[in-house]
Amino acid sequence: MKILPVELAGVIDHTLLRPEATSHDIIDLCQEACEFGFKSVCINPCYINLARQELENTPVGICAVIGFPLGANDPAVKEAEAAAAVSSGASEVDVVTNIGFLKSGLIRQAQEELEGVVRAVRHERSGTIVKVILETCLLTNEEKVIACRIAVAAGADFVKTSTGFSKEGALVADVKLLRQSVGPNIGVKASGGIRDLAKTLSMLEAGANRIGSSSGVAIINELKTKTNYFELG
Repeated sequence: MKILPVELAGVIDHTLLRPEATSHDIIDLCQEACEFGFKSVCINPCYINLARQELENTPVGICAVIGFPLGANDPAVKEAEAAAAVSSGASEVDVVTNIGFLKSGLIRQAQEELEGVVRAVRHERSGTIVKVILETCLLTNEEKVIACRIAVAAGADFVKTSTGFSKEGALVADVKLLRQSVGPNIGVKASGGIRDLAKTLSMLEAGANRIGSSSGVAIINELKTKTNYFELG
């Protein structure tokens, strides 16, 4: 099966999370998302209202990050932030799990926090997609499996590899492990350090069905240069 640019763009969250990003940068991001047909723009919550205005009457979604990038907020703060994001117009939230809880063996607390976020966003709007960022570079393989298990139990729709702000981003081996851990019915988002076509396709082959990247335009333009679009699988 050959993958076409429009198909690849449809699984990319066009991402801009740099702290210095300006409102003009967000407007450009939204315009690119519309032009290329990206699944969503992934942004910090302060720009949701702006993105909603720019993306009105388009199919591009708004994905807001929650508890970003450390995941160490008080659980009540995460719930409130997530609910506010959805109320403002986010259709998806990517919430950073409490990494310290996981590494401390506080599994019940970590799961309850995610359950609270899921309840909060679905109370605001049913059908809101919740992705749980694991920050895989900071976890052992055993901890990654546990993190996947509690994300699924909490009602999340996706697990996600990375924030892109820690010491390493997405790895093929981690995407494979996450896919194996959550099974076929939960999404896997690969994010962090995905800047070219080869790495993007390697993540999809490993089992990802969503890609987070700030290089989406370059990736799609690279695919367009291929005479025969890449055959996936």
